[in-house]
Amino acid sequence: MAKTHFIAGIDIGSQNIKILIAGRKPKGEKLEVIFQEEAPSVGVRKGVVVDAFGVSNNLRTLISKAREELGIKIDSVYLSVNGSHIFSMPSRGTVSVSRADQKISQEDIQRVLQAAQTFSLSSNREIFDVLPKEFIVDGQGGIKEAVGLQGVRLEAEVLALGGFSPYLKNLTQAVLDADLQILDMTPSPIAAARAVLTEKQKELGAAVLDIGAGTSGLAVFEEGDLINLTILPVGSSNITNDIAIGLKTDIDIAERIKIEYSHAIFSGSQKREKIEIGEEEPLTFSHKFLSKIITLRVTEIFNEVNKELKKISREKLLPAGIVLTGGGAKLPKITDLAKKELKLPAKIGKSREIEGLEEDTSFAIAAGLILLGSDWEGEIKTPAISGEEIGSKLKRIFKIFIP
Repeated sequence: MAKTHFIAGIDIGSQNIKILIAGRKPKGEKLEVIFQEEAPSVGVRKGVVVDAFGVSNNLRTLISKAREELGIKIDSVYLSVNGSHIFSMPSRGTVSVSRADQKISQEDIQRVLQAAQTFSLSSNREIFDVLPKEFIVDGQGGIKEAVGLQGVRLEAEVLALGGFSPYLKNLTQAVLDADLQILDMTPSPIAAARAVLTEKQKELGAAVLDIGAGTSGLAVFEEGDLINLTILPVGSSNITNDIAIGLKTDIDIAERIKIEYSHAIFSGSQKREKIEIGEEEPLTFSHKFLSKIITLRVTEIFNEVNKELKKISREKLLPAGIVLTGGGAKLPKITDLAKKELKLPAKIGKSREIEGLEEDTSFAIAAGLILLGSDWEGEIKTPAISGEEIGSKLKRIFKIFIP
């Protein structure tokens, strides 16, 4: 194991903090999970870090356990960013090609991407990433790689990603206080998409919906590019809350009911049967009533998804459908309800590129972080990737730390 290269991903969720460490032996093709652990989140609300100290303490505990079990030094991680404060917006940048021979350089690419994110934002909101969709050279669009082409005018169509600055700083501060460096920071739905969507699905047109405890992240792709990103402030914990209110029971019992008895959800069979749990004060309810509670909340989530798809004119128009992942995707027959409400093909997303995670949808974000990290580290080792490109990526991350 000493020669294995390790990559660590951390997903700070509303209910749990998940850490995943994977390695690839020198001649190995697939990444293998060598450490997988989670701990209850303290100081996180709806995907947002509200108490950096509490999150930092939990991170220290998880990292210490990983170091002890693996006997390796872990000081840098790939991190997810979550919360409904995250936003995406299309933008365009334009520059003149700088070289005398009119060949587009990497410097021109960086300048046009910088120009694309030069727009006014409301107070305390900032752009932390810019994803190019296409480059346009002298009016000719649809160009994915412009370096080396000849032209006078260079434009870029991008999708800018941003968030609420104080929340971003809380997140990064919590990780830094745990004595960890952040190699890259990725919105949760994008990380989940990297784990469960294929390139063919992204090309045809597909969406991934990661249903977490406090939030549900939606990422929509078309022609290989991300075209929309939204994080909804509703998730599977809302289902638990609804059960607690509907059955007038304790939240822990409601969570147990959701996990143990949701097998009848969306099914006509056994709905009239009564369920009784508990000994001292037994709680009795029917499958039909439980199904109604859960179906209403899941339908609400899908209705919100439909609203987002309608905003970008993709409602019912994604040939590769929607892929469900996250802990909330474990609800039995949830794909049937998704097909009914969204009028799209629907399936459960699996992390096929990391051995040991194929069936665990709750670790999709962490798995995606590992894969994105592997992608990036592979690019750094490629001679075609310049130091300027790597530097610009790091500057994007560390500018968040500047007061």
